[in-house]
Amino acid sequence: METLFTADDKNRIKRDIESKYQKVAATPKGQFKYPTGREALERLGYDSDILRSLPDEVADSYCGTGNPFSLGRIEGGERILDFGCGAGIDTIFAAKMTGDRGRVIGIDIVPEMLDKAKKNRDALGLTNVEFAVSKGDTLEFSEGYFDTIISNSVINLVPEKEVILKEFYRCLKPGGKLLLVDQIFTGEQIKEHAARVKSWFQ
Repeated sequence: METLFTADDKNRIKRDIESKYQKVAATPKGQFKYPTGREALERLGYDSDILRSLPDEVADSYCGTGNPFSLGRIEGGERILDFGCGAGIDTIFAAKMTGDRGRVIGIDIVPEMLDKAKKNRDALGLTNVEFAVSKGDTLEFSEGYFDTIISNSVINLVPEKEVILKEFYRCLKPGGKLLLVDQIFTGEQIKEHAARVKSWFQ
C-alpha cells in the first residue's frame, strides 16, 4: 500500500500529539472546544449507574467526543481492546460491563495519559484492566484475540487509517464488534502536505 507519510512526517505528528495530550493528562478542561468530564459523559448518554460510581476526579478526566457503547452491547466475559484509551474512562466502562470474567486492555502512545489511566483504574479497584504503550498502527495481538474493539476520537489522529482498520479486522474474532466514534474534518481542506502534517493534531 502506497503511503503519503514519511517517517519524519509520522514522528512530527506523534510529537505534536504527545505535546498536546501531556497537557490533557493534567486536566482536559479548557483543552477542547467541546464539553469534557462528567458533563460530557452525561450528555453522551453513558450508562448512568456506572457513571454514578465514578469519583469526580475519575469522571473529570474524560475527553472523548462520542459514546462507543451506544453502537453495540458489551457482554459479560468479553475480551476488549480500547485503542487510544487516554485516561481510561471508556476502558473502565467496558471493564464494568464485561465483569470479572472479562478482560480489557487499554493502549495509548502518550505515557502521561497511561499514568492517568492507571491511577483511575486503581481508584476503582478494578482487576480486569491493564494498560500498555501503543505501537501506533501496529497491534501486538494475535489474530482473532478480541471480542470487541472500542475507539473514541483517535482514528482522526492516525495518519494511515487503512492500516489500523486492517489491524482491527485482523485482531477481532469472527463476528466481533468494532465500536468506533470519532470526529470528521469540515471546512476548507489544507492541500499542501507539509502544512497538513504541521496542523495534524489540531
